[in-house]
Amino acid sequence: MASAQKETPTPGADAEPHGHRDVNGGWLRPAVFGAMDGLVSNLGLMTGVAGSSASQQTVVIAGLAGLAAGAFSMAAGEYTSVASQRELVQAELDVERRELRSNPQDEIRELAAAYEARGVEPELAAQVAEQISRDPEQALDVHAREELGVDPGDLPSPTVAAVSSFGSFSVGAAVPVLPYLFGAGALWPAVVVALLALFLCGAVVARVTARSWWYSGLRQMLLGGAAAAVTYGLGAVFGVAVG
Repeated sequence: MASAQKETPTPGADAEPHGHRDVNGGWLRPAVFGAMDGLVSNLGLMTGVAGSSASQQTVVIAGLAGLAAGAFSMAAGEYTSVASQRELVQAELDVERRELRSNPQDEIRELAAAYEARGVEPELAAQVAEQISRDPEQALDVHAREELGVDPGDLPSPTVAAVSSFGSFSVGAAVPVLPYLFGAGALWPAVVVALLALFLCGAVVARVTARSWWYSGLRQMLLGGAAAAVTYGLGAVFGVAVG
């Protein structure tokens, strides 16, 4: 009876494919955090005004004004921030592009040194750097990634950033106003709805942070509730002082 021969396992044959979460959060993180920002800030504004014993109409007007002002402020700030960052990166890319044209050998040695620092043997590092540098655009792309930590072909858009910030903030800021627009005559329905929305946002963020959904949701709800309580108390104090 022939003995069974053992098969030599092929390296990686039993390895199961695996993926990783998007550590940058993709679109989900900025959208959810923008909505939470709108929720907390407008809820705090409305509870502060309500705490001063202002009328229902005044609270609603304050909520709508807070929504508009906050959304436009977020959009303008995000546009300016991303545009400035993009302009800075473009300026640095222009510097790198000039260096690649005027001092190509220095740039090749610089790139080879970067690969050596990562553990590549000097001879191989020099060969790789030489080959990459034959294509100016590829060389610029690699130098930008190594030295600036950016992808020249994937720079953020100021317009997209501004529009997304405006939209996500507006959605969040509208939540505490909606109960009043649907006929609520007191503050507590707006607070309850806003806190539930904060819990939902926190639970969604758990997809990015790997925290348990209930922990993330409860934490965000408590933080938002604390902010609303503080602003309500300040509104009551200021209302008495001004009145």
